[in-house]
Amino acid sequence: MGHGHDHDHSSAAAAGAGVPEAVDLSIPDSELSPSDHSRRDFLRGAGLLGAGAAAASVFGRPGAAEAAGLAHTHDHQGGGNVQGGFRWLAGDHHIHTQYSSDAQYRVLDQARHGHAYGLDWLVITDHGSAAHAKIGVDKVNPDIVKTRSEIRDLLTFQGLEWNIPGAEHATVFVHPGRHEVDVLKRFENAYDGSLLPATNTAAQNEAIAIEGIKFLGEQVEQRKVEGALFLANHPARRGIDSPHEIRNWRDADPTVAIGFEGAPGHQAAGIPAPNGRGGARGYYDNNPSAASFAGYPLESYRTWGGFDWMTATVGGLWDSLLAEGKTWWITVNSDSHVVYLDQSAQGANSDFNANGKYNDPEYTGQPLITAGDFWPGYYGRTNVGATSFSYKSVMDGLRAGRVWVDHGRLIKGLDARVRQTGDRRAHTGTPLGGVLRVKRGTSTELTVDIGLQDTPNWATFIPRLRRVDVIAGTVTGPVSDRDRFTAPNTKVVKSFEIGKTSGSVSLSFDLGRLDKPFYVRLRGTDGNRTQPGLLGASTDPYGPELDVVGDADPWGDLWFYTNPIWVLPR
Repeated sequence: MGHGHDHDHSSAAAAGAGVPEAVDLSIPDSELSPSDHSRRDFLRGAGLLGAGAAAASVFGRPGAAEAAGLAHTHDHQGGGNVQGGFRWLAGDHHIHTQYSSDAQYRVLDQARHGHAYGLDWLVITDHGSAAHAKIGVDKVNPDIVKTRSEIRDLLTFQGLEWNIPGAEHATVFVHPGRHEVDVLKRFENAYDGSLLPATNTAAQNEAIAIEGIKFLGEQVEQRKVEGALFLANHPARRGIDSPHEIRNWRDADPTVAIGFEGAPGHQAAGIPAPNGRGGARGYYDNNPSAASFAGYPLESYRTWGGFDWMTATVGGLWDSLLAEGKTWWITVNSDSHVVYLDQSAQGANSDFNANGKYNDPEYTGQPLITAGDFWPGYYGRTNVGATSFSYKSVMDGLRAGRVWVDHGRLIKGLDARVRQTGDRRAHTGTPLGGVLRVKRGTSTELTVDIGLQDTPNWATFIPRLRRVDVIAGTVTGPVSDRDRFTAPNTKVVKSFEIGKTSGSVSLSFDLGRLDKPFYVRLRGTDGNRTQPGLLGASTDPYGPELDVVGDADPWGDLWFYTNPIWVLPR
């Protein structure tokens, strides 16, 4: 297979540009300052560098099949689907409660629903605001601790939704522990955009955002928390997350800033009237403003098959990061605030500003027809390849990029690997998020095993997978223009039509002899709504359709996406 034009600028030194020296594995230990050497040793000891962890770039990662040999342990509680040597744990990292100014449910309400709808882990992410920063982090914690004790086979993280200075929102969450409240509260009060002076310049806000991400990394280094993660939320919704900001967040500390939502929550907002809101999936119904990045096309303000333009466009912004060799992952979630067809309302006589929460919700008997959200786990799920049922294993799996996502339970399970051609041993090859290093000229192949859905989803039908696309792109190294958002060498290189309706399918694709570094990722669909991709049919002949505001039933248009696997010369 061809990988486009030869623009290979992938020197190790260039690949590490713009990231902390401690996490740039292209710099030998002997060349680090004492403080950077100490930090690297700590990060290695904590499992945040090296095998299964995000490094400065894929060029600095100790490749081969770094995670392929890991088998799940059997001392877990909870569920998960075992496939490919991992326990795949479904989760949602973006959920609101009565401690958010625009939501209403108890922590236990969200957790019980998420658990009932098949989730193994979730993150409570109430909004940053003046009231929340003052008391919200403290007040929600007892509810989270109680939920952990009541639902022991659900991993309930505490986090918050960060108003990124000068940009959109992000999920920030930490490993549970005695300092989780302190770290989150100090972070929010120092770095939340809603608390910063309105007179700040764009440059000042961008600098503060970078400081915030570095602060989280420092809390891990100082062992205040065992782990901290950042995921940018609904990145294209208003066009204010510029490409260089995304790159800067990631490069500030790639062990903390690991990715963005591939698809936003609020998917019920697209259900047509009179049965639903009749709006836009994800509330992606905006237009450019003075704060928007001028280079983004108008089409970026809408979802495509329910997914954010940055992810859905083959050869687009996400691919531009992957083509640099940057580890940057996608997720999906509910962003659940107020749930479609629920019959409750915020508790009466609430004073959110004084109390930092609404009173417990009250039953009204009136279905919320125009609400835009689903319960956690009801529609979208982020599936993480874990080695055990634990908070640390979920965070490690997210950080390593062992993640595939889907809507509407399109498929039951997935295992994808790249290996040297002809290697037929079980669970060999490099899994999602990994790096395979082989000699130039070595033949490699992609193998994919998919469990077809045999259980009705929460809309009571069994989805049918009709096509799987293989997407590949050349890795060309760092870009000189950090506002670049295209990867011209990335395209759909193979499409598999799926005729089976039950059981499983095994697919393989010859990736050819390695002549230059590349990556490969997967996408699948029920085939109900497709059109040529935004960059043309030669790049993506059957991509997702641009969602129409007012006519975007989320159940009639289902997709899955995986994170990439890289193949690099050694």
